[in-house]
Amino acid sequence: MTGRREVMVHVRRGDEFLVLHRVEANGGYWHPVAGGVEPGEDWADAARRELTEEAGLTAEVREIGAFEYVREPWEAEPGLRVEGRAFAAAAPAGWEPVLDWEHDEYRWCALAEAEALLRWPEPREMLHAVRG
Repeated sequence: MTGRREVMVHVRRGDEFLVLHRVEANGGYWHPVAGGVEPGEDWADAARRELTEEAGLTAEVREIGAFEYVREPWEAEPGLRVEGRAFAAAAPAGWEPVLDWEHDEYRWCALAEAEALLRWPEPREMLHAVRG
């Protein structure tokens, strides 16, 4: 089984959390900013790059945790082992995202609503670390 490195970035604006709707053939799903680590890139650089690419935000990031999962049989590259790091970023008051082609909608949510929208367990778990 080969591996992949990914980052996720939870964006907080005051008491609200940003969730993005990712466009997929099966109707899509809600997720934080996320993506793969490119060759030669460190974790934090990847998090900052994904944040800028997917939401148009240039901000400092802080690492909040690590996660691992194996892709399900129905996902692309089933059985692929993924190692990840989660980050948090603060958005300034009044800032709104500029979405890339991967996303068609966004929402600012209270913690409970963001947790309910997020599809995968790892982003839900990491969301709680942002509160600190």
